[in-house]
Amino acid sequence: MLKLKIGLIGCGGIMNGVHAPAYQKMDNVEVVAACDILIDRAQRMADTFGFAKDRCFEDFHDLLALDDLDAVDIATPNNMHSVIAVAALEKGLHVFCEKPDAVSVVEVQKMQAAAKQSGKHLMVMRNNRFMAGSQFLKQYIADGNMGEIYTARCGWRRRRGIPGKGGWFTTKAKSGGGPLIDLGVHMIDLSMWLMGNPKPVAVSGCTYRKFADDTAQADSEHAKFGDAVQNGVFDVEDLCMGFIRFENGACMQIEFSWASNIEMENKFFDLRGTKAGARYSSVDEKFKIFTEQYGRNLDLAPAVPDSMGPHEANLRHFVDVVLNEVTPIFEPEQGVEMVKILEAIYQSAQTGREVLL
Repeated sequence: MLKLKIGLIGCGGIMNGVHAPAYQKMDNVEVVAACDILIDRAQRMADTFGFAKDRCFEDFHDLLALDDLDAVDIATPNNMHSVIAVAALEKGLHVFCEKPDAVSVVEVQKMQAAAKQSGKHLMVMRNNRFMAGSQFLKQYIADGNMGEIYTARCGWRRRRGIPGKGGWFTTKAKSGGGPLIDLGVHMIDLSMWLMGNPKPVAVSGCTYRKFADDTAQADSEHAKFGDAVQNGVFDVEDLCMGFIRFENGACMQIEFSWASNIEMENKFFDLRGTKAGARYSSVDEKFKIFTEQYGRNLDLAPAVPDSMGPHEANLRHFVDVVLNEVTPIFEPEQGVEMVKILEAIYQSAQTGREVLL
């Protein structure tokens, strides 16, 4: 069996919690090296996957120097995504990267250019596209059942769920921002993908930092990500509200928070089309469709349970793209458009004005 030989770069929470367990299930993947600035984390990967400890590195350049790699999987702090991805692509390696794609438009464009120059695949985590309900709804929309989707609303709101408070998540120089860049990628991308990836032309936004000094216990499991640092840096937002306009006349409202005085955490989208509407909410974990037949309102709740976790499905798709030439569900240009939106919303929040893209 043809196997993809892959090196893991960044062996913290998301790599341990999602990526590594997925690779353990794949017969067509061989993890052959690992890198982390904390060498013991990389060495634990060696124990997990059975490769030699001398293939564990603190410097990603040393891992990239190996001559038996096909690809790398990057799960470092956000500011290193583009740096490592470009270096790997220039070495002729395929790249899978955690979201966000990059912390600036300049950096994400470097990634896109390197992928094009190398001819290798660059894919960034878009796991919510791989929920079974998302796949069903994508086909439902493609078959014309929702008509023109002209407006959307999406968000991810937490009551208390600041990841790694005081660490890299809350340090703008490393993360690029707060919940907008951390959570916003997920639901903005899913909503835009379902809408057919319309081109964004203008954004406006507001950001707030009101819980930097809050000591309340986190109520979200996602707060476990990242290493908290007592009295560390917290110079990013904890709430972002915004609005996106698209070239085709459609629009989208967004809301993302790590901490807000709300009833409960909710990850959601709401699409409205001329023939039907659709929504997803993590509160009940259901996709629902709202339409009409025979002059009556009709609500549908497709029975579409996930056969595997969407992160695993996304990683399996990457492997299939590389090994079996499957058409990729994600293209680097979509990452460029995403980072343009994020950067412009931060600019709008700072200037108090709408920003044209």
